[in-house]
Amino acid sequence: MASSALFRYFPNRDALLTALIVDTYDRLGVAAESAAAAVEGEPVGERWAAICHGVRDWALAHPHEYALIFGSPIPGYVAPQDTVGPASRVPVLLTGLLAELLATGAHDPAAAPPLPDDVVAAVAPVVGMLPPGAPPDLMVRGLIAWTYLFGAVSFEVFGHRHGVVADAAAFFDHEVRRIATLLGITGPGAHGSGT
Repeated sequence: MASSALFRYFPNRDALLTALIVDTYDRLGVAAESAAAAVEGEPVGERWAAICHGVRDWALAHPHEYALIFGSPIPGYVAPQDTVGPASRVPVLLTGLLAELLATGAHDPAAAPPLPDDVVAAVAPVVGMLPPGAPPDLMVRGLIAWTYLFGAVSFEVFGHRHGVVADAAAFFDHEVRRIATLLGITGPGAHGSGT
């Protein structure tokens, strides 16, 4: 098919990009959801690790698609609302883990240091993703973990760890379990391994 023939199906470049981006986010979401489903019923820490490995495995198998959604922004392209739902699939999985921590009492808000007012205000738009009354600290931890997950995967996919980490899979597994400690999904009540 000639490249110009694509525009029989899409009115312009941005519509084509949106379709590709939505499809890519959906396929990444399916990979993460499938990884979580494979360990359903396991402790939260194990499900966190499975989701992270699902994201990494998919990204390494599809580096060009991963780059489309997590690489350099496309000049002149502004993602429409259609991309929000598909882009939220992995964050929704992670938020579900945080909500579970709250529901089971594995997250102790009193043990967290108080958040500065500007940080509380900064996360206000997403605190509503958690159950009513959830402490902002839990969402801060979730945002840090989400950022860390995709930062670690991006470093590997884009070659920033080449010559730095000899066994990328072992190092990644250790990383995600260490970040679980930050999230509070290891220790009593959470049953994560924390290795």
